[in-house]
Amino acid sequence: MAERINHPNPQFRRTNWTNLNGIWDFRFDENKEGVAQNWQKGFKSTQTIEVPFVYQSQRSGIHQKAFCPVVWYQRPLHKTKLANTKTIIHFEAVDYQATLWINGAYVGNHSGGNSRFSFDITSFLTDEENILVLRVEDSLEDMTIPRGKQYWKETAEVMWFTQMSGIWRDVWLEEKDCFSIEELRLTPNIDQKVVEIELYFSDEAAMLEGVILNTDVTLNEQMIAKETHCVKGRHLKFCIGIDDFNDHGLGSWWTPENPNLYDLKFELVCDDDSRDTVYSYFGMRKISIEQNKFCLNNRPYFFSSVLDQGYFPDTILTPPSFEALEADVQWIKKLGFNGVRKHMMSSENKFLYLCDYYGLLVWSEMAAAYDYSEEYAYRMVDEWKTVLKQGYNHPCIAAWVPLNESWGVPNIYHSTKQQAHAQSLYYLTKSVDDTRPVISNDGWEHCQSDLFTVHDYTSDEKILTQRYKAVETIISDMPGLDGRKFLFCPGYKYEGQPVMCTEMGGVNYRFNKGPKVEPSVSNEQEFIDAIKMLIKVYKESPIIEGFCYTQLTDTETEICGLLTWDREPKASVDELYPIFNQSK
Repeated sequence: MAERINHPNPQFRRTNWTNLNGIWDFRFDENKEGVAQNWQKGFKSTQTIEVPFVYQSQRSGIHQKAFCPVVWYQRPLHKTKLANTKTIIHFEAVDYQATLWINGAYVGNHSGGNSRFSFDITSFLTDEENILVLRVEDSLEDMTIPRGKQYWKETAEVMWFTQMSGIWRDVWLEEKDCFSIEELRLTPNIDQKVVEIELYFSDEAAMLEGVILNTDVTLNEQMIAKETHCVKGRHLKFCIGIDDFNDHGLGSWWTPENPNLYDLKFELVCDDDSRDTVYSYFGMRKISIEQNKFCLNNRPYFFSSVLDQGYFPDTILTPPSFEALEADVQWIKKLGFNGVRKHMMSSENKFLYLCDYYGLLVWSEMAAAYDYSEEYAYRMVDEWKTVLKQGYNHPCIAAWVPLNESWGVPNIYHSTKQQAHAQSLYYLTKSVDDTRPVISNDGWEHCQSDLFTVHDYTSDEKILTQRYKAVETIISDMPGLDGRKFLFCPGYKYEGQPVMCTEMGGVNYRFNKGPKVEPSVSNEQEFIDAIKMLIKVYKESPIIEGFCYTQLTDTETEICGLLTWDREPKASVDELYPIFNQSK
């Protein structure tokens, strides 16, 4: 396995980039008066903050839980302008509405706390010192903002956690030639033994004659393919043959057990001069549904996954470091799982890369709102389509989950408008990605879905054993919210989809410290026994194709993790591994 990549965007990387994380000037704007007072031209800082940690976190250096509707960031930027070179600033995530100025000039704005965005800032830079100013506005009152598990109050309670405002993921600069590769889309096809490659180029490259693209494909530093194509226009699509014998696991298809990754190098050449080089990777794998079975690489595959809420004690939803994020992925593997559900948030690039690298299937979700409105519907579609584009190339993503447990669509069972919203997200996703299953509303009140997914926190072995003997008993028992939720909306029904319990478990065990939550077990052996019984039921069910155990770690208000909030295992990993391992 090649050395892992520590880059803010491992799947589309250039060597010439600058990390902008670190100390920035910071200021609260409780009265929203900054614009009127021309703070966008530069403001007098009252304190500093460590980016990318939000002011509510301890790691930020501020650690203020009291909510402020507007905050400002500022930092100097030293850049020397180069001929035929563009400078791009990338924000991996800012919660919620961000507006950028450079040297007092308006650059652009973005709404959405879970999607990456970028600005070309070339024309705003001078050879003198530049001042970058970012204004961020957020709201606790607006229940239609997709916010995931962030609470609308200042103190965490039950299953809602500390809210966040501001920059909470990586910020970086990238310099590239005007003749450049702009976008990349990779589609592996193991049946035809090819990988389909689509690229989009800058207008400058599209208009010039004689532009050449050189493509190298390597596996473990061994050359697999080398091709040259003429670039004519902004778009280029071609296939490269990957002739790989994979029966009996002898080849190089991607699986959680053998996460083989092919490396890619794209070089754009203009008039025999190398102008742009982009590095990427892909995995040869296929997700499909065959004869009502969930399949990986054309074979039935039992999905053994864990729910990961991604919270850390000192940094909230921002991992303390790349190494901390990597350690979480490694814990999931050590505990025996082959998949992970990153819950109520979009997955950042580095997390998806680590799942590609170490081998974990990912249920790719979106942060949910709490209530429905037409404005929410527009917001959700805009942000979801960005999440789709950002995640498409990752072999680890096994399913798309835009909605969960009717969050954001609380009246979906009776509202045809909210059902249409769920359907629109389902068909939008299918229209841009027909290679993965899509779940319209995970857990209950399904509309059209490719998988029949159920959430069930029942802990009675007899009830569970009887319930999961047949699909009909699941539907009649209505396990969602203890029988208070129908599993399908009116007009929709079970049509033979693979059945999975995508939330279950939740065994409470207060280990060393943490809140008191009942019911709970009192010692390690009771903890292991309770988990073993639950997983046994789902593994022995004749109809279940997979499960998602809740959850990986404790949080501010929950003690149902396999690990504490500080990432200490609550039970022997050697005993937990065979329980969760996919083998039935």
